Amino acid sequence: MSQTLTNKLQISKLQKEIKLLRSFVIGILGRDKEGKYNSEFVKKILKSSQEKPKYTFKDRNSFLKQIHKN
Repeated sequence: MSQTLTNKLQISKLQKEIKLLRSFVIGILGRDKEGKYNSEFVKKILKSSQEKPKYTFKDRNSFLKQIHKN
């Protein structure tokens, strides 16, 4: 299998995982104490998911460096 095809498959897999994680976060953290969705939280998360990324990570070291800054 070519390197390009392998990379495309990995990207596709990561995109699916991100969708699942986003759904999980909204489902768990988006609920208020009564178990209903907190509409303000959901609006905030959906808005931020539409924004362009603030950082570009070229490799795992730059990714880890950015995480440790915050």
